[in-house]
Amino acid sequence: MSVVSGFHMPHPPIMVREVGGAETQKVKSTVDAAEEVGKQIRELAPDTVVIISPHGPVFRDAVCIYDFPLKGSLASFGAPGVKMEFESDEELKKKIMQMAGQKRLTVVRSRDVSLSRYGIKEQLDHGVVVPMHFVRKYASSFRLLPVAYGLLPYEDLYAFGTVIKEAAEAVGRRVVVIASSDLSHRLTPDAPAGYDPRAAEFDSKIVSLLEKFDVEQIAELDSALIEKAGECGLRSIWVMMGALDGYKVQARVLSYEGPFGVGYFVAAFHPVAKGESLLKKLYERKRDKIEKRRKSEDAYVRLARQTLETYVKEGRMPEFPKDLPEEMLSQRAGVFVSIKKNGELRGCIGTFLPTRKNIAEEIRQNAISAGCEDPRFNPVEPEELPELTYSVDVLSKPEPIDSLDMLDPKKYGVIVRKGFRSGLLLPDLEGVDTVEEQISIALKKAGIRPDEDYKLERFEVVRHY
Repeated sequence: MSVVSGFHMPHPPIMVREVGGAETQKVKSTVDAAEEVGKQIRELAPDTVVIISPHGPVFRDAVCIYDFPLKGSLASFGAPGVKMEFESDEELKKKIMQMAGQKRLTVVRSRDVSLSRYGIKEQLDHGVVVPMHFVRKYASSFRLLPVAYGLLPYEDLYAFGTVIKEAAEAVGRRVVVIASSDLSHRLTPDAPAGYDPRAAEFDSKIVSLLEKFDVEQIAELDSALIEKAGECGLRSIWVMMGALDGYKVQARVLSYEGPFGVGYFVAAFHPVAKGESLLKKLYERKRDKIEKRRKSEDAYVRLARQTLETYVKEGRMPEFPKDLPEEMLSQRAGVFVSIKKNGELRGCIGTFLPTRKNIAEEIRQNAISAGCEDPRFNPVEPEELPELTYSVDVLSKPEPIDSLDMLDPKKYGVIVRKGFRSGLLLPDLEGVDTVEEQISIALKKAGIRPDEDYKLERFEVVRHY
């Protein structure tokens, strides 16, 4: 016994007639496809359904398995009569926890954390309730195991999916895995997360790639495109794909539509034969990318990386390398050091005017600050160092401006000032495409209201990767 099928299901409450009323007709294709999933699951007769939700207890550093009474409803969406209760598969849950620990994947049970501290109620969220509303119309003799993905690297989520598969084999379960996932939330000007012209491109690509079940190409999706899409379920998809690792998969798209500016996608994924495991290849691909970047580092980035590595490992400030370019020792400038992990920001600290003797000292100090003193993040741990990538921005002297026409978010950074409050945003950042977006973010960082009388400055940067 093992994973017998995977499915992708969206979770807009408007799919449920008791919530949507007449509006439900606008997602008829999605509703019909969800009904088809229910019928297929009935025929598959699983012992357990594992569903991955983006709306449960999602943590930055861990996958969370629901460990409370599995009850939920759509009362918060005006439909208290749509309610459900399931029996949990405790044996499978225990085996998943055990095997995840053996693979050094961080997985927690909801009872191990104080959900109330995070404002999370111990009840099934709509990411579970909406898909299961359609499944249970046709199938009911199964146990349920809901999981909230963590904000972990895609490779780790894929690895967690393989744990689900292996645990199912170990305890002799027929398991169906459902990725509860809405695609882009930015398809139209009236979309809930605003409009982005590239959102439709993301949906088109992910649907096409899933139709071919092309895991390796999904791994190559541009992080900027993913960011612009405003999706909520790509990580659910990664777990579901991992649960089918080692199989040749027959994929069938059942529906796709986006009438409310959000992409609703329903698909079935059936394993048909043994195939190649991609887990090792995915991790190797990640390591190769970082290694390639390390080899192309210039002196600015190399100094930032080596400084933080020495400080985290040995607790000391390293000496300067003897081969630093002369301008790093003789020139002064403001410097920002940015650190990313798995494409996500891990720390960023800098100075818009020089505060040290030279650029090299500025880099050294800000590398340590970005890695260990950025208040948004915990200090970098030694085991994280191989996964980090760095960039160094050397700033020109800021100059006052009196018109938005003098800004360009790709070329110029911006500083906003009001009295002692100020906020800075670097240029050419992913997801910041307009002057208005740039200023809005800088104002929020400064704590300045848009209607206040603030001053603007601009600057240019030389960015080192």
